[in-house]
Amino acid sequence: MPQDAFTIRLAARELNAALTGGRINRINQPDRDAVALLIYTGKRTVKLLLNANATDCGVYFTEEERENPAVAPNFCMLLRKHLQSAEILSVETAGFERILTITLRCVSDFSACERVLYAEIMGKYSNLILTENGVILGALKTTTADEACRRLILPGAPYVFPAPQEKADPSDRAALIRALEAPFEDTADALFRRVAGLAPCTAAAIAACFAGGDTAALADHVQRYIFSDETQPCVKETPGGVVDFYARRTAGARPFPTLMQAECYYYTKKRGARRVENMRRRLLTIVRNAEKKQEKRLAQILEKRQAAADAETVRLKGELLTANLYALTRGMRACELVNYYDEAGKTIKIALDETLTPAQNAQAYYKKYRKQKRTLEALVPQEKEVREELLYLAGVRPFLLSAETEEDLAAAEEELQACGLAPLPQERARKKKPEVPFRTYEKEGFTVYVGRSNIQNDKLVRQSAPDDVWLHARQVHSAHVVIRTQGRSVPESVLAFAAGLCARFSAGGGDRLPVDCCPIKNVKKPKGSKAGFVTYTDYRTLEGDPARAAGKETP
Repeated sequence: MPQDAFTIRLAARELNAALTGGRINRINQPDRDAVALLIYTGKRTVKLLLNANATDCGVYFTEEERENPAVAPNFCMLLRKHLQSAEILSVETAGFERILTITLRCVSDFSACERVLYAEIMGKYSNLILTENGVILGALKTTTADEACRRLILPGAPYVFPAPQEKADPSDRAALIRALEAPFEDTADALFRRVAGLAPCTAAAIAACFAGGDTAALADHVQRYIFSDETQPCVKETPGGVVDFYARRTAGARPFPTLMQAECYYYTKKRGARRVENMRRRLLTIVRNAEKKQEKRLAQILEKRQAAADAETVRLKGELLTANLYALTRGMRACELVNYYDEAGKTIKIALDETLTPAQNAQAYYKKYRKQKRTLEALVPQEKEVREELLYLAGVRPFLLSAETEEDLAAAEEELQACGLAPLPQERARKKKPEVPFRTYEKEGFTVYVGRSNIQNDKLVRQSAPDDVWLHARQVHSAHVVIRTQGRSVPESVLAFAAGLCARFSAGGGDRLPVDCCPIKNVKKPKGSKAGFVTYTDYRTLEGDPARAAGKETP
């Protein structure tokens, strides 16, 4: 459910009951548009997130740990100056608007006063504004006097509420009746367009439970629904991620004890999915840039090889000139000599430098031949290196595309960092970074491990016992999968499950693929080969069906 006035009113009621009397112990700003308040309520410490981001604005409790910047932003420093150790007196809504007012009592060594922190939850217009006696002390997003704006949001300016919508205030019954008197076909659409503070889904929910009647009955029903304190929070979720959260019961949604918990779950999942996609996009860009660099290098190598491809013809011309020195004179620009290597006895035309003697012309051709030969010899290992690098980068891509969590992408990023493709983390972040584990699954008493990156694939092979079963998609880049056997025979159902995991985490795009499997003792890693590259013998081939690999990872 979008953050409309209906939802914010219910959220304010929960926040007021939980936070009144609490004290602000710590203030952080983990993101550009979000402020986190660590509040001691007298019983426990809670973290309140005030998010003014356009895509997930809201005020709610959170347990998510987010890294703070090394240098606190200006607005964070302002809040620390004015609100550190402040007591929360109330959390309310400003009328039926999408604005939360957090009233605080601030006491210092020299003064005591009340300040109000306004959280305007208005989509792309969301903002956090701190005021004292109606005057703005500071704001997360400010305007300037020369901007053509209706509100001046600047330190020292009076705080003015946003201009109201040209819709009926649902708390005013007479205005509500007047707004709904005009004919309409769709009740939900009419409520959304004519009543202030309602999102489309809220208007649809109100219309769905209206039993029927005249305009007055509809107005009374709207007021009862909006200003009822009844809540049945829930979050609708699909395999693709969270869909929305709701203050009232919704079919097919997961219930939560409080609206704050529902919002926290929804936004944590939503931000996590966004971070995964942003991280995936960033790493894919690194891989694409590396591929372009290698492709450009390969094109240069092929161009040089093409330029030196006639080395043998150059050598032949040098030999023919040497064999016919007696017939040539200085000053000739070209000559046509019989090619004694040709059975048909055909002639070959040879260009000459008229400033050189015939012998010098022959030596010039030999010199050019030796240079071209050295070039061709030097290009062979270079081309091999470039093609191996391109093959390796192509093998990294499936890990990035099939990654489902930040852990998956963190493992791939570690690999890119080890190869020098991605920048190394700062020392501060490096110390806190835990080791990323393998993907782990349980199937019929067998533990199945899946590598998250090529480096993890190598590590998985090294750490497995000789009798463990190893699987890999045939002729397709995929994760390495190992079934820990502990000396037991592996049932076909477990093999099918592991083969499905291979297909699932591969470049096959979720299609069915042939998967090779063999004992680990038959898997060898050639010396000096790229990460993830192995050879194997004495294998059998299974069908890898991703549908057979359904199941969650084991923590």
